[in-house]
Amino acid sequence: MVRRHKKPARIGLCIAAAIWMMVIVPLSASAAPYAAMVIDARTGKTLHSENANTRLHPASLTKMMTLYVVFEAVEAGEISLDKKVRISRAAASEPPSKLGFREGQRVALRHLIRAAAIKSANDAATALGEAIEGSEAAFARRMNRTAKALGMTRTTFKNAHGLTEKGHLSTARDMTILGRHLFYDYPDYYHLFSRITHKAANKNVRNTNRKFLRNYKGADGIKTGYTRAAGFNLVASAQRNQERVIVTVFGGKSTKTRNAQVAKLMDLGFREAPSQARVSKPTKPTYAQAGITTRQHMAPKTSLRPKARPILGETSENLANQNLQKHVKKALEQAQNQGVKNPDVTLAGLGPKPRPGDTRQSTQNAAEIREIVTRISAQSGQPDWAINIGRFASRFAAEKMLLRTALSEMATLQGTQRKIIIQRSGYDANFVGLTREGADLACRKLQARSINCLMIGPG
Repeated sequence: MVRRHKKPARIGLCIAAAIWMMVIVPLSASAAPYAAMVIDARTGKTLHSENANTRLHPASLTKMMTLYVVFEAVEAGEISLDKKVRISRAAASEPPSKLGFREGQRVALRHLIRAAAIKSANDAATALGEAIEGSEAAFARRMNRTAKALGMTRTTFKNAHGLTEKGHLSTARDMTILGRHLFYDYPDYYHLFSRITHKAANKNVRNTNRKFLRNYKGADGIKTGYTRAAGFNLVASAQRNQERVIVTVFGGKSTKTRNAQVAKLMDLGFREAPSQARVSKPTKPTYAQAGITTRQHMAPKTSLRPKARPILGETSENLANQNLQKHVKKALEQAQNQGVKNPDVTLAGLGPKPRPGDTRQSTQNAAEIREIVTRISAQSGQPDWAINIGRFASRFAAEKMLLRTALSEMATLQGTQRKIIIQRSGYDANFVGLTREGADLACRKLQARSINCLMIGPG
């Protein structure tokens, strides 16, 4: 009797094991196809490729395009970084990774950007899409128009977050193209992808790519992605000396093996890339040439660009101009009396002038313009200080620089107000509502980024 029961028991165990293997094997990330691409970011030249044109699941690499479109919308004045976005039921119900926003909650656009870029939050990505285009479906169509304009010929987006959906596919080549455009088209936003931790909606979020950022010398971005169908994906960028390499890997078996493979390909890229190469930046999308019409190319009846906020206590812009003129003159007099080495600085020459096609200033110009600080009030802890980041030829250029700077130094400038003051020789771009210490810290950080900064005391 005992022998009769042993054989059926063993058969039962084998059947159970076989069923279990049938369940888990299809779910294993190891089954995801592998693809890779390596380029010299400066020239766009391919240094290595493997299955780079195979259409695969991009997972959260999708959020690179979501954020590209959002940056584009902010730059075009479609939406403000301070816009309070209402979280919809669809956004709140997205599965992890998520930040846990509640339906009906209102979150500033800048915090949604941080959550999507750093934590790869699906609820934030959906909310961003809905804020820009009204629905995720409409936003996906815009993503596809942008992809086409960028030359991503084998990519189709169905959603803003990258969760697996039929037909939602891309390639290693197309994602590498997108990573290069993010770096060159929006350099003032790119730093977000290198943040190890950051605040988003009063929560500390940790970068999903923090292990690679910490362990590979020169790494400063860009984006991870994972689903069972996709495996472990990563688009990574690193710079050493004058060389910059971008690597894309699809279908990694784990975070550890994927990072090791990316590091191996990075090393290959740095070996193959020439030490000196002429930078040939990619061209931003020109939708008219691609036969595409988007909101940013229409002539809107009203501008959605946020208006400059008034300084508290100000009765008119003219009064503000007079006060600023008096203050700067007084600052110059005090600086000269204290023995500043450059007494030839005049009011007319104060503040950086934008170079053609670019509102940022060179390091040389930043060194030439001295920071002049006046202390009219002993209450240095009061938020009645301001900083000036330049004088520009047009209001649009000044607004654009304020928006870029606000995003690049979100932590330092959080809570400040943007103010544009019209001068005879241009438009002054100011942040107001800082303490003396806050203004000093902001200027030091901006000057480290080759952006001129002048502290303006109360008065």
